[in-house]
Amino acid sequence: MSRSKAGSPNDPRGKERFHEERATKTVASAQPDLEAGITAIRETVKTLKPRPGVYRMLDTRGDVLYVGKARSLKARVANYTQINGLSNRIVRMISQCRAMEIVVTNSEAEALLLEAQLIKRYRPPFNVLLRDDKSFPFILLRADHAFPRIQKHRGARRAKGNYYGPFASAGSVNKTLNALQKLFLLRSCTDSFFNNRDRPCLLYQIKRCSAPCVGRIDEEGYASLVDEAKDFLSGKSSAVQANIEKQMAKAAESLDFETAAILRDRLRAATFIQGSQAINASGVGDADVFALAKKGGQIGVQAFFIRGGQNWGHRAFFPRNTGDLEEAQVLADVLLQFYEEVPPPKTILTDRELAEQELIAEALAEKAGHAVAISIPQRGDRRKLMQQAQRNATEALERRLAESGTKARILRELAEFLELEEVPQRIEIYDNSHIQGDKALGAMVVAGPEGFEKGQYRKFNIKTAKTNDDFGMMREVMQRRFRKLAETERDDEASQTGKGHEAIWPDLLLIDGGKGQVSSVMAVLEDLGIADDVPVIGIAKGPHHGREGREVFHFPDGREKTLPVNSQVLFHLQNLRDEVHRYAIGAHRAKRSRAITASPLDEIPGIGPARKRALLLHFGTAGKVRAAALGDLMRAPGISEGVARQIYDFYHAGG
Repeated sequence: MSRSKAGSPNDPRGKERFHEERATKTVASAQPDLEAGITAIRETVKTLKPRPGVYRMLDTRGDVLYVGKARSLKARVANYTQINGLSNRIVRMISQCRAMEIVVTNSEAEALLLEAQLIKRYRPPFNVLLRDDKSFPFILLRADHAFPRIQKHRGARRAKGNYYGPFASAGSVNKTLNALQKLFLLRSCTDSFFNNRDRPCLLYQIKRCSAPCVGRIDEEGYASLVDEAKDFLSGKSSAVQANIEKQMAKAAESLDFETAAILRDRLRAATFIQGSQAINASGVGDADVFALAKKGGQIGVQAFFIRGGQNWGHRAFFPRNTGDLEEAQVLADVLLQFYEEVPPPKTILTDRELAEQELIAEALAEKAGHAVAISIPQRGDRRKLMQQAQRNATEALERRLAESGTKARILRELAEFLELEEVPQRIEIYDNSHIQGDKALGAMVVAGPEGFEKGQYRKFNIKTAKTNDDFGMMREVMQRRFRKLAETERDDEASQTGKGHEAIWPDLLLIDGGKGQVSSVMAVLEDLGIADDVPVIGIAKGPHHGREGREVFHFPDGREKTLPVNSQVLFHLQNLRDEVHRYAIGAHRAKRSRAITASPLDEIPGIGPARKRALLLHFGTAGKVRAAALGDLMRAPGISEGVARQIYDFYHAGG
């Protein structure tokens, strides 16, 4: 038995890497596959009409290869059957296509938006993809309370209120939020905390809240602060500052120096927000700025986020699968995927004309509910802002290329030190966490050439291993991780149909532990018949691990190695070990927290949070619920006769 090599569907980078390696085939060698792909497309064309819509190309496993949109589906899809004139990349895609799925839309703009949505969902290997999937933080000023709360927000915008953003990072939004609290003294506490105060909290003492919870400000006065905050965040910062200056002068004239001092501190907070802007965006209003740089076959896109003339941060994107696409097309794809998550502003500034620019503007306007203008700044402040974005794009890409070179060198040295045949593309790191055997779990984190792949992390709740048996826990984790993979490996066809990490072979297992842990892992792999297929290394703290960090690396054959304390490879391996340690401890703490807040009532079928709360309020404790007679249960608020019978039978079955 031999493990699947790089470039197979079981490769660490999954189907994307599989398709990339298949993409190196020549058209001549793939002729039978190419004919099969053309046949599948022709069969689809027979069913199509000249209507706008979105099409998906699928491979033999049903995985999405490519998502595209068309003004006329029939004409666009039919083009794929005319091989002459198509790029090698498109020919490779056609050779892998075995079926197509079609969605008809009402307009081409609607098709464009749906295309971006499906690309984000399926991550097809022949589409341009954004590497950064993280959601962007917003500031939310809620509108569902007499004293609205100001807070950081991520995710779906379901809460009623005003959203301001996006901000480039959590750090930038936190810094702005802290300054806004000092400026407008708005509360940031939860409603439950607010409702249960009988005296001001610390935020009032440090002048970051006006303490509406205990009546230090009335509803009208607080509403005035909220209106000022809305004006400031909407770009009317100068008017807000002028108003505060006027109030401060008036308070000083009235010899109300305490109020004047508060207003002075608020004015300083406003100055801080504006003074911390590294980019001059005055006069721009609400706009996003995008500039593209290309070097060494890679592309970087720099984005500035300007709202109300204030810079709310910037972020660099490094799209992949750009291949032989025109830069204008890449930038267009980046914008569409970016605005799948973020509401478009009224103005989008780019450093070049986009492919189908008018259509993109129409689609984004349809999504935003207001007009969206896409333009290339030619002069004035906007032109200076664009030049700054272009410089940032170039510098960010150069840093990226330098970091990539460093990472590649470290991985090559790591492979040499650990005696691996090839540079590892997928490293799985394992650790256990428990307190005297309680709430034990195993943790797996995954690292690739570009860093940690958090979507591949996994927790293993320990079910069979004995308390305090670290070796037994590691054996259980390995059995559950590799049992299915070892079974499917005997049948290549079956292994290609697997989904998720269970169907992916690692290039290296890094175990947090010494000889005992490595022996436990090797025993499981030998039982499964795959001991020769998966390299295993243990990383353990040596006798002088205190400040020197002299980790010892244990090989399955009993050998031990160390690295110099200033080795970049050592730092990288320590970082991998520390990440799995962090993840394991975090998961264990969460498990303990859930256990602490758990109730025996949770085990009763059909008893949800509302009924559980009603029972506990009526009886006081779960023990009294257990001891209650059927009639007593029926008298509890919200508990019907049927539910009462269900609870009683649960505790008294067989009694």
